[in-house]
Amino acid sequence: MPELVFKGKEFVYNHHLSIPYHPLIAHQEKSIGTGALDGNLIIHGDNLKALKALLPHYAGKVDCIFIDPPYNTGTENWCYNDNVNSPIMREWFDTNPIGKEDLLRHDKWLCMMYPRLKLLHELLSENGSFWMTLDDNENYHARAVLNEIFGEQNFIATCIWHKVDSPKNTAQFFSEDHDYMLVYAKNAEVWKPNLLERSEKMIARYKNPDNDPRGEWLLSDLAARNFYAQGQYSITTPSGRVIDGPPAGSYWRVSEENFRRLQRENRIWWGESGDNRPGIKRFLSEVKQGVVPQTLWKWQDVGSTRNAKQALSQIFSAKPNEEIFVTPKPVDLVERVLEIATQENALVLDSFAGSGTTAHAVLNANQKDNGDRNFILIESESYADSLTAERVRKVINGYEFHGTKREELLREKLSFTSVKSPEKLLDRVAAIENLDGHRFDSFSKVVEDGYLVVTGEKAIDGNTEPIQGGFTYYTLGAPTSLDKILTGESLPSYETIGGWLFHTATGEPLSTASIEADEWYLGESRAYHVWLIYKPDLAFLKSRESALTLEVAETISKVRTGKKHLVFAASKFVPNKMLLPLGVEHVTLPFGLFRIEKS
Repeated sequence: MPELVFKGKEFVYNHHLSIPYHPLIAHQEKSIGTGALDGNLIIHGDNLKALKALLPHYAGKVDCIFIDPPYNTGTENWCYNDNVNSPIMREWFDTNPIGKEDLLRHDKWLCMMYPRLKLLHELLSENGSFWMTLDDNENYHARAVLNEIFGEQNFIATCIWHKVDSPKNTAQFFSEDHDYMLVYAKNAEVWKPNLLERSEKMIARYKNPDNDPRGEWLLSDLAARNFYAQGQYSITTPSGRVIDGPPAGSYWRVSEENFRRLQRENRIWWGESGDNRPGIKRFLSEVKQGVVPQTLWKWQDVGSTRNAKQALSQIFSAKPNEEIFVTPKPVDLVERVLEIATQENALVLDSFAGSGTTAHAVLNANQKDNGDRNFILIESESYADSLTAERVRKVINGYEFHGTKREELLREKLSFTSVKSPEKLLDRVAAIENLDGHRFDSFSKVVEDGYLVVTGEKAIDGNTEPIQGGFTYYTLGAPTSLDKILTGESLPSYETIGGWLFHTATGEPLSTASIEADEWYLGESRAYHVWLIYKPDLAFLKSRESALTLEVAETISKVRTGKKHLVFAASKFVPNKMLLPLGVEHVTLPFGLFRIEKS
């Protein structure tokens, strides 16, 4: 596979390894609920440092990553500010913020994204998927860097989001109406997308003009363009007319033998006249329960940029022409990602959280299917509390709203048949009004671009209904420093240093539920039971109590069995030849940590 080369790559290729661990500091006054590290999280801090802080507890556990990074349009004024100690990087810092005239802006964007993508890949579970929105500015480079980190074989698709609901007539050349959504899997051999629920619009395409007892069906063309050796034969219609073969350049998609079988089973439709070119009847009762996701996402289905701004303005009760956030994403867009990529108990991560759309979408998805999805949001900007987290608070608690909430319930393509005999269509509209009448005050029925659109409308003058949920608001603490541990200047909590040690030694995440600090037990990896004899107390670490003794080693070997034991302790009072028969290996703290991390 071709290698991606960009200026500065040699300095950032392994930069994620040199990022120190920062403990996550909870702020209960900014949170909703009791708070837990294994629940919903909103983290304010540099996203590179925050991603590294998540590794000890979440490596390989995230089911879906959705990010909306800087598009690098040259107008965003983002800054490259990673602490990479090289002359080229220091020179770049002096030219921040990055503008359109910066000839190295693509290199700088790649330098910013590379270590973050490496950490995101490490956090993603084996059957997880990664979704990133972009436009043409960096789409080409993003494909190259993702192929390098995720593997070209794990590329799934490029989805097109039709993001605007009207063309931009002020455009110099073309109205740019779409963004891209790059989709990768951690392992494409095991990842499978969920089928999407059939919409009313899709179901409406199924008819039953011949009153077939098997129910409504959709006509499928018998001819196909793909070569099929047995797809060339003549067909005689019920009226006796002979069709010599399929249309030029195509083939019948079934053999003559299978065609005769389908005809015997009344699965061939010749049109109302009985003399048309035949098609195959596909019964709604026999098709899959859902539909395969498509790569074209229309704004009517997943929202537009205008919809997103309007929704955000409503949540924050914005004044006319007041812009809350420049580039929010529609909630429906992220909900579509969740519908395709997650199960009801999935963990979803967004490390460029912005206006908090991903958390809003997770809460909505849980409300719709009674799911238990969790979100982790990371936002480095100063509005992490006032915008990102505040939006989530408003959604959970309900927010003041004065106006009409609208929800599209039906979008039906009008045809000559439906206009000629509108009874069935009118019956469907009546059924929708009966089913959803309790949810809305009125229904709007209009024809737009050849579609009948039915919309439920509800007047709200007060607060919206709360959505069940909660989160813990975190900031990043001071970096865990080996030098400061050695001097006792900074001693992390048992959970903080334990998670760091466990992940560094095993490459696996540590579940806080497994920690038994009173017994010095951290948890179980694939190869070890891991122990830590430690208290954040310099006097304790200098005492005999902090040492691994023969008595402790024997107790450890009896309490937990089936695996070897890895014990972190400041010192030991027993030779290795006595530890090895017990299956115990001692690692000196903190020197052993330094050895393991650098190896």
